[in-house]
Amino acid sequence: MRLRHTGGTTVHLGYCTNVHPAEDLAGILTQLDDYAVPVRETLGADLLGLGLWLAAPVAAELAADPALRRRLRAELTARGLEVVTLNGFPYAAFQAPVVKGDVYHPDWTTPQRLAYTLDLARVLADLLPDDAARGSISTLPLAWRHPWNDERADLAARNLDALAAGLADVHRHTGRTVRVGFEPEPGCVVETTAQAAACLSRVDTGWLGVCLDLAHLACGWEQPAEALNQLRTAGLPVVKVQLSAALQAADPLAAADTLQAYVEPRFLHQTRTSAAVAADDPADPRFAADDLDAALSTLLPNSEPGRQPTRAWRVHYHVPLHAPPEEPLTSTLPVLRTALRELLGGERAGCDHLDVETYTWGVLPVARRPRSDAELAAGIAAELAFARDELVALGLTPAGRPAPAGTGVRR
Repeated sequence: MRLRHTGGTTVHLGYCTNVHPAEDLAGILTQLDDYAVPVRETLGADLLGLGLWLAAPVAAELAADPALRRRLRAELTARGLEVVTLNGFPYAAFQAPVVKGDVYHPDWTTPQRLAYTLDLARVLADLLPDDAARGSISTLPLAWRHPWNDERADLAARNLDALAAGLADVHRHTGRTVRVGFEPEPGCVVETTAQAAACLSRVDTGWLGVCLDLAHLACGWEQPAEALNQLRTAGLPVVKVQLSAALQAADPLAAADTLQAYVEPRFLHQTRTSAAVAADDPADPRFAADDLDAALSTLLPNSEPGRQPTRAWRVHYHVPLHAPPEEPLTSTLPVLRTALRELLGGERAGCDHLDVETYTWGVLPVARRPRSDAELAAGIAAELAFARDELVALGLTPAGRPAPAGTGVRR
């Protein structure tokens, strides 16, 4: 969907397809029919944006073949779908039975991560609508925090320089601008906006910036206004915003049984308290854990003295925006609303690519989990409607579908 900001900027709103498991072109086209088209029709929209996730093998295949890119763009257009952003965080197998820490590999110390991201940029340059100002790709925040040393930091810095040069080369060949945003996440080398400002201080900000995931921002207990000011001061652009909400437990002891239903084997659910800065010492009052089961283990009667948390928890578990979790749990939706107000409530739009990213539908507690493709599509549509209404409340207005144009695919 497209909305018009009061300052005149076109703001793109879509949903991220990493919730679906398809990893080849045939499967991607099937998921468009099974989910994206029903979502668009439920919303009554003539155009729906997708934050497309392409696993590394299909990204390489598309990057090498202009005819395949032309076909994918035509298939999207025929279904009333458009793509201005790609999710380049998961490399492959993101909906496998067990993902956990594998999602951080290969990281930005490796040539594989660089090659994958540049493949995505080449693909996106040809998928972009003709009237889109730019494209964006989100990626992991360099690496998981262990192991990390000066040698690995130097390798990452060289790859980021090569990435900026590669994006400039894509622009020279296609005339399209594609930027990459590094997504701060709990437990990673770049966990907070302050760390983003420090670790990315020397990147080429014409091509590289930050992808702000609002659940991650909340799990870091960051204040949106302060976080955005840090990024502005550092000169780091917000390339993309992922609209997401995390779980919150005001009293972890009282909520332990309810939280237990969110323990599952697929994804990591990093858990943080308001003062948490690192996950290396669970006995520290600034409590942090790298997964929800580890956090809950501190609540057991035989836990070590002093490990009982006294502050609220926020859990990196993306929950549907429109559906509050079971009491006594809440979500970090207030953080999302504040961040959107800071980004889009003023005279100028602070970001124009917004992606609803609830990839956890398939691992929600059983009673809240979609039981069919139709139920999943309905849930995604409800989230997008919720996000659209939040933006309209800030003064943005829905914008219609652009006039048809050629495929735009370049050889």
